[in-house]
Amino acid sequence: MLGAADISVDEIWHSQIFWRLRLPRVLMSVLVGAVLSVCGAAYQSIFRNPLTDPYVLGVSSGASMGAAVAILLGLEAWLWGVGGMALAAALATVWLIYRIASIGNRMHTTTLLLTGVCLTLLISALISFLMVLNQEKMDSIIFWTMGSFGSSSWTDVALMAPMALIGIGVVLWYGRDLNLLLAGSEAAKSMGCEVEKVKRVLLVATTLMVAFAVSSCGVIGFVGLIVPHAVRLVAGPDNRKVVPYSILCGALFVLVCDTLARYLLRPSELPVGSLTSMVGAPLFIYLLYKNKKGY
Repeated sequence: MLGAADISVDEIWHSQIFWRLRLPRVLMSVLVGAVLSVCGAAYQSIFRNPLTDPYVLGVSSGASMGAAVAILLGLEAWLWGVGGMALAAALATVWLIYRIASIGNRMHTTTLLLTGVCLTLLISALISFLMVLNQEKMDSIIFWTMGSFGSSSWTDVALMAPMALIGIGVVLWYGRDLNLLLAGSEAAKSMGCEVEKVKRVLLVATTLMVAFAVSSCGVIGFVGLIVPHAVRLVAGPDNRKVVPYSILCGALFVLVCDTLARYLLRPSELPVGSLTSMVGAPLFIYLLYKNKKGY
């Protein structure tokens, strides 16, 4: 009911604005919020670092590069033109990082993280260079990199929902293994965990989810960082609880932020990524300060 156009309860079921614009947008915000939170919870256990988020492997930077190129090529009018390029570039970036960080069948997580950070900085510099050369398209690129559900459609929902359900199912299935990974690779092996296989499966599943999310709505920061961290403070470290609670809390957090993004400055709207960062960053700093003795 909330937005630039007021819709009453009686009108909502007969409104084209509801069916074509607001309902797919709400569903996308719920799906993306759940995905980013679950991926954040998984990454924090895999890398044994509470400050790891879903974009650490370069997924967002690769997607941003693909989207920037698509916008500069004028593919915005094509069906999923920008999103398709963003998805392809995100997957290509992560594949490159995996190749650099892998030796044989073994994947070095420290090298993986460092490669992701370095490649993210490089791609950010390239995007800035492209924006300087094409200043007439700068606004479109910047708005996309800040995240928005403004163009969400039923096609986006149809593409995102199966990937979200499958990926979240995989993470839930490996909840016990995520708990074992928190104890370290050697300890996890001694307790029957196939460490390399579990890491590979989880990283592939989470990377695909994040890539689809970023290619659909742009970069939405701090969700995968703050939500699982806050859930752990309340529910404890057991991933069999953290993952389900992260699904619910992440979905609600992004939904509320997106609702505020389209309501506060109506008829204009804010990029939802700016709101999640404005809310998430101070809250995360507060949580770190309150619990600094634990680090």
